[in-house]
Amino acid sequence: MEEKRFERKSRARRGDKKEENSEFKQKLLDIRRTARMAAGGRRFSFRALVIIGNKQGKVGIGLAKGADVTIAVEKAVNQAKKNLIQVPITENKSISQMTEAKFGAAKVMLKPAPKGRGIIAGGAVRVICNLAGIENVVSKIIGRTANKLANAEAAIEALRKLS
Repeated sequence: MEEKRFERKSRARRGDKKEENSEFKQKLLDIRRTARMAAGGRRFSFRALVIIGNKQGKVGIGLAKGADVTIAVEKAVNQAKKNLIQVPITENKSISQMTEAKFGAAKVMLKPAPKGRGIIAGGAVRVICNLAGIENVVSKIIGRTANKLANAEAAIEALRKLS
């Protein structure tokens, strides 16, 4: 008599999500809790700002809201994949020329740097340059805002001007 063995298939659970061919690195830049008034009190949702890049010239920014932090981040990553830009990078892992861009109250300046200088940038601009694959750059946030979203958008706009 032959003995039958039943193997249990493993079920995919919510937290067990596999990284689908993730060629992009992602960085959560900002998370905010937003509220709206509804009958019975405040309803909270979360806004996520995510930067994705492949460290070879492609970088994108995504902003999304969701009822949960993980949902907001997931939506923001999908948004960032739709907003990818290609950044031309020189052989010494820098940008080709100086560029400036303004977005709202944010103004960002990016300058090429010699090999070995590193990323001299702060906040959102540093993350964007790092994920784009730019290793030698000097930048300055000239604008009068500390808003990460506005500074990130200005940095993306400055890199978009290069292509």
